[in-house]
Amino acid sequence: MTTSGPQAVGTVPAQLAPIAAPLNFDGRGRTAETPADQHLRDLIEQVLLTAPGERVMRPTFGSGLLQLAFAPNSDQLAAALQMLVQGALQSGLGDLIEVAGVVIAQDDGTLTISVSYTVRSTGESTTATFAQLS
Repeated sequence: MTTSGPQAVGTVPAQLAPIAAPLNFDGRGRTAETPADQHLRDLIEQVLLTAPGERVMRPTFGSGLLQLAFAPNSDQLAAALQMLVQGALQSGLGDLIEVAGVVIAQDDGTLTISVSYTVRSTGESTTATFAQLS
């Protein structure tokens, strides 16, 4: 039986509209929305750029990536960053994505992170690449 009336208090709609990150407003003055694939990319970027302890109610959220970005370049640093990022993504977004791989590259003052993942709800595989000038 399907009802179209108001939802019971405390229930969550099956399909939430993805909110744009960073939070902003659209031309109508409402909270801006973004396509689902861009929303996931925004969430991954939030995990990458947030330091653990930065969010009061979620002290373990984030990767701490930026703390190591200026360390001397080495194979050990790349391996540490790769494990750090993969663990943070699995911990923070494991219910939304399955991380297939993380590739870290440092070249000429640019830190590039490529995250390959599968969206759990659709099974779609994709790669998101982020670059940060140091």
